[in-house]
Amino acid sequence: MNTDIENLFKDKVLGHPAGLFVLFFTEMWERFSYYGMRALLILFFTASLMDEGWGWPREWAYAIFGTYTALVYLSTMVGGYFADNVIGIRKAVVWGAVLMTVGHGCMAVETPFFIYAGLGFLVIGSGFFKPNMTSIISEMYKGKEEKKDGAYTIFYMGVNAGAFLGILLCGYLGEKVGWSWGFGVAGIFMLFGMLQFWFAQGIFGKIGDGPKNKNVDLIDDVTAEESTEEGRNPFTGVQKVMIAISSLLGLIYIFNDPVSKISEGKYNLLPFEVGGLSGSTFAILTALALFVALLVIRIPKYTPVLRDRMLAVIFFAFVTIFFWAIFEQSPSSLTVFAKDYTQRTLEGSAGMIFKIVNSLMTIVPLGIITWVLYLLFKKTFAKYAWSNIFLALSFVIVWAIALWMLSTEFQKDTTEVPASWFSILNSLFIITLAPLFSKWWESKYNPNANMKWAIGMGLLALGMACVAVGSAGIEPGAKTASVSMIWLILVYLFHTMGELCVSPVALSYVSKLVPGRMIAFMFGIWYLAVAIGMKLAGVFAESSEAIAQEQGLSSFFWLLTFVSLGLAVLSAVLYPVIKKLMHGVK
Repeated sequence: MNTDIENLFKDKVLGHPAGLFVLFFTEMWERFSYYGMRALLILFFTASLMDEGWGWPREWAYAIFGTYTALVYLSTMVGGYFADNVIGIRKAVVWGAVLMTVGHGCMAVETPFFIYAGLGFLVIGSGFFKPNMTSIISEMYKGKEEKKDGAYTIFYMGVNAGAFLGILLCGYLGEKVGWSWGFGVAGIFMLFGMLQFWFAQGIFGKIGDGPKNKNVDLIDDVTAEESTEEGRNPFTGVQKVMIAISSLLGLIYIFNDPVSKISEGKYNLLPFEVGGLSGSTFAILTALALFVALLVIRIPKYTPVLRDRMLAVIFFAFVTIFFWAIFEQSPSSLTVFAKDYTQRTLEGSAGMIFKIVNSLMTIVPLGIITWVLYLLFKKTFAKYAWSNIFLALSFVIVWAIALWMLSTEFQKDTTEVPASWFSILNSLFIITLAPLFSKWWESKYNPNANMKWAIGMGLLALGMACVAVGSAGIEPGAKTASVSMIWLILVYLFHTMGELCVSPVALSYVSKLVPGRMIAFMFGIWYLAVAIGMKLAGVFAESSEAIAQEQGLSSFFWLLTFVSLGLAVLSAVLYPVIKKLMHGVK
C-alpha cells in the first residue's frame, strides 16, 4: 500500500483528493491564459492600424499562428523529457507557468520584439507545463484506478472552464478596450495559477518532487537490459541520423514559413529551388519522406502483433492530422469569418436576448466554480493559506471583470457580439455534451475505434458544410458580408461533437495498442501528428485567401467538407482491416 497516496485521499472534495482541485484551478488559469491570448492573436495581427492592430495580410497571420500552435505541441516532448529526467514534474510545472507569465507580459507591450519574444516564452513554457499536469494526476491515482476516470473528467472540466472564461473575458477586453488589456489579463491569471500551485505543493507529498528517470535516451525505445528480449528493436545509428535530419528540416520549415512571408523574402532560410519546388516545400517533403522511410524500415522488424498494432496507430494518427487541421480553423479562418463576414450587430429584442443568454453563460459557470473553490477552502485553508488567498484574489478579479463586462453591455442600445465570442461555444458545448457522449461510450451501442473516427470526421464535414452553405452568397474577392451568425453556431456545435468522438479517446487507443515500454515514444509520435495538424491548419487557412479571391469563400469551406467526408468514409470502409490489425484491442 502506498502510504503517500493514501494520505492524499484523507482530505476529499466531491469524493476526490483536495490536491486534484489544486491541479484543477492551476490548469484552469493556464487554459484561461492560453485560449484568451489565442482568441486575440489573429484579430490583433489583422486589425488595421486605426484599430491599433498591425494591419497584416491574413496570410501572414495564419502562417505565424500555425507555426506557434505547432511548436506548442512539439515542445511538450522536450518538456516531458526534462521533467522526467532532469528537474522533476512539479518544478517543470512552476517553470512553465513562470515562462508563460513572462510571455503574456511581453505581448502586452505590443511591439514586434516583445510580441515575438512573448510567443517564444509561451511555446517553451507550454512545453514544460502541458504534459506534466496529467502526469501528477496519474501518480496520484496509482492503485485507485476505479476513480481515475472521474478524476480526469473533473480535470477536463477545469480545462474547458478556463478556455471558456479566457476567451470570453480576454476576448472582450482585447476587442472592446485594448489589445494590451486582453494579453495582459491572460498573464495575470497565469501568475495567479502558478502562485496557488507553488504554495500548495505540499499537498502532493513526494509526487513529482524530483526526476523519475536518469540517463534515458530520448529516442531509444529500449534499455540495455531489454535489448536481448524478443521483439526489441533498438534504433541504429543510421536511423538516429534520419530522425535528426528529418526533425531539423521540419523545424527549419516551421520557422521559415512565417519568417520568409512576413519579411517578404528578405529573411529566407531556404532561398533556393529544386526541380521547380521552393526551398521550403522541398525541405518539408524531404523531412516527410525520411520519416516515412524510417517507418517502412522499422515497423516490419517488430513482432507480427506489435507491427500490426503500430500500423493501426499510424492510420489513426494520419486521420488525426487532418482532423486538427480542419478543426483548428476555429481560431484562424473561422475567426476572420466571424469578424468580417458575419452579422454581429443585434438590436431590440434580439440584442436583449443575447445579453440575457450571455449573462447566464457567464454567471452560472462562474458560480459553480466558485462553489467548488469554497469546498476546497474548507479542506485546505488551514494548511495552505497563501495558496487559497491567491486563488480567492484571482476569483475576486475575474468576478469584477465579468460583472463590469455584463453591466457595460446592458447599458448599450445596440449589441455588437465580439468576433472572439463564437470560440467560447466549443467549451460550452463540451461541458454540456461530454456527459452524454460518456454515457454513449459506456452503453451497448459504443462504436468501435474506426467508427468513432468516422463519426468524428463526418461531424466535422457537417459543420464545414453549414458554413459553406451560409457563405454561398459571398461574392469572390469580397472583403465583408453579413451572414447570419446561426451558421457559425452550428459549426461549433457539430465540430465539438466531432471532437468528443476523436480527442478524448485518441490517446486511450495509443496506450492500449503499444506495450508499456513504448508508451512515451508513441505519445511523442502522436503529439508530432497533432503538431503537423496544427501547422497544416495554418496552411489551409492561408489557402482560403486565394480560393476566396478566385472562387468565393464558400468553395474553401466546401473543400474542407469533402476532405473530412472522404476521411470519414475511409475510416468506415477500412474497419475490417484495422480491426484485424488491432488483434482484439477494443
